[in-house]
Amino acid sequence: MSWPFVGIPSFLRAEIARDLANLDADIAVMGAPTDEGSPFMPGSRFGPRAIREHSLRFTADVGYYDPRERRQFLEYEMRNRRIVDVGDADVLPTNVVDTFHNITAMTRQVLDRGAMPVVLGGDHAISYPVVRAYAEPLHVVHFDAHLDYAPFIHGLEYTNSHAFRHIAHMPSVQSLMQVGIRSLRNPRVQMEDTLADGNQVVTMEEFYDRGSRGLVEGLPANSRVYVSLDIDVLDLPLVPGCVSAEPNGMTYAELRDTLFALAEHTDIIGFDLVEVNPQLDVGTGITSYLAAHTVLEFLGRICDQPRWKQRHHTLPASSAAAGSN
Repeated sequence: MSWPFVGIPSFLRAEIARDLANLDADIAVMGAPTDEGSPFMPGSRFGPRAIREHSLRFTADVGYYDPRERRQFLEYEMRNRRIVDVGDADVLPTNVVDTFHNITAMTRQVLDRGAMPVVLGGDHAISYPVVRAYAEPLHVVHFDAHLDYAPFIHGLEYTNSHAFRHIAHMPSVQSLMQVGIRSLRNPRVQMEDTLADGNQVVTMEEFYDRGSRGLVEGLPANSRVYVSLDIDVLDLPLVPGCVSAEPNGMTYAELRDTLFALAEHTDIIGFDLVEVNPQLDVGTGITSYLAAHTVLEFLGRICDQPRWKQRHHTLPASSAAAGSN
């Protein structure tokens, strides 16, 4: 019996695949366990491990059952071993530049094998080296209380406040939408700069006005979209294990419904979830659990789309036979 407290904590207890040169999967979960970009409190480096541990609480070997929909999700992917855990990118303490090179290289290896990266952070600085691995045009949707658009001054450019200034200027990035912005710690210069660069900023008040469907319709239908999820987009009481939590955030239902709408309207090609800090969390680990829950439900809806099934629900005879055993 697979109790949550036994076994190796890969995400959803999926197969561990360390040979990326021969990777055979549709979804590759990888960790980026670094928090050297966090200028306040450390600890999010332990996020990938904690999220994996809490993912063991889901009996996902046959997918998961949604009581609202009264059906299974991810069953095909789990039964046929199309979701794997590829471990963590190599982190070189105090050497942020080369750590970021390693994150980019690992993401690129996953993409080269035709798998979708699902990246567990770490602080929000890691989104920069992940998105840098994508060569084809894409849109980026950034969920966060903060803009993370700090100017490159004082020799600083790799903190969790700089990631989206890097990302917005990448040749492959066609648009950047920043959703859930509300922190009083967002400096004026960041707001002015991101708007001047043509990015779309959606504050919580604007989110309430537009709703989930109105928000995603601002993106071209079926466009390639990368999603970056800072756990602090959720309301402060929901995420005690997050150093940057802010009041007046989304409920889980609001975030979930927006992610579902994105999965239906666009072609999700990867996502990350960052800023879970287990050292700050309450004893039951609710922030890590909520992160695992978010990843699980988002994956379920991505893999439920006709475009995904058309691309991925055809297996070689050997793989299909193995999955039916």
